[in-house]
Amino acid sequence: MRFHPTRALFVPLALLMALGPGLACNKPPKEDPDASVVASVNGEVLSRADFEQELWRELASTEAPQRTPEEVEPFKRTLLDTCIHRMLLLQAARGNNLTVTPEEVDRGVLRLSGDYPAGNFNEVLAQGRLSMAELRERETSRLTIEKLFANHVYSRVAVTEEELRAYYAANEAEFNEPEQVHAAQMVVKGLDDARKLQAQLKSGKKFADLARRYSLSADGKVGGDLGFFPRGQMPPAFDEVVFKLPVGQVSDVVSTEYGYHLFRVLERKPARKREFAEVRQLVEAKILEKKRTEAQEAFEKELREKAQVQVNEATLQAIRGKPAPQAAAK
Repeated sequence: MRFHPTRALFVPLALLMALGPGLACNKPPKEDPDASVVASVNGEVLSRADFEQELWRELASTEAPQRTPEEVEPFKRTLLDTCIHRMLLLQAARGNNLTVTPEEVDRGVLRLSGDYPAGNFNEVLAQGRLSMAELRERETSRLTIEKLFANHVYSRVAVTEEELRAYYAANEAEFNEPEQVHAAQMVVKGLDDARKLQAQLKSGKKFADLARRYSLSADGKVGGDLGFFPRGQMPPAFDEVVFKLPVGQVSDVVSTEYGYHLFRVLERKPARKREFAEVRQLVEAKILEKKRTEAQEAFEKELREKAQVQVNEATLQAIRGKPAPQAAAK
């Protein structure tokens, strides 16, 4: 999902911290500006108390929570835009009779708590001044908006075979694979040690066995196996040797800042272009993601253009970003 909150209070609760449905209460807006209201969106109001609470959380998450009114101003404007955006999406979801079940919310909260060590999740919530009830409200909003996009935006997007093949033809360089080698190495401290290993190899000892026993590199545990790699992935001294070495042969001693090396090339893959069948799913996913993003942007733009939004500038200017009494976690 591409819906972006203002800033991350902490990861991965960032999206939830900015998705609190409590920011929007169902009070009818008055004709005259009401000091307790920051904005109204299609008749639904955003209260000053809830906005201040969310702004406090936003500022508290920054490195310098104490800010001048001038410094608070861009935070207010960004948060206001996010709140209006969220309210429009939730209104659209209600208009399409979309809801989420308590079980879906349970699973979402469980996934979030799973990202933290046992016992730390409640501590993280406390740091964000967020109660479990508030977290569940935010998760409900997030899942509702996610369902809105899935059912009424993304479901209308499709990719044709012609589009897939056209992308493949127009982006050939993207599917070119460079030459790669599959090599192994041994690393020792001194030149004499390296020469002794060379002698053991000539006597018939296996490269992988010697690497496991003598190599100082971490890959020694797997017989010195470096896997496949293209030019530029390893240090230049490695490339200079292995891309010239025939398959099955062992190099002479190579000196680098890491020590003295012996290399053996196990396999080689020539440069090639990946066939369409190999990359079809990858291309489809890439085009689909682009189309979904464009469709979502168009959907959100249409919602905003049709919306009746009123901002109470006097109330917004009066907000300084200081903690409000009702901002304490429940």
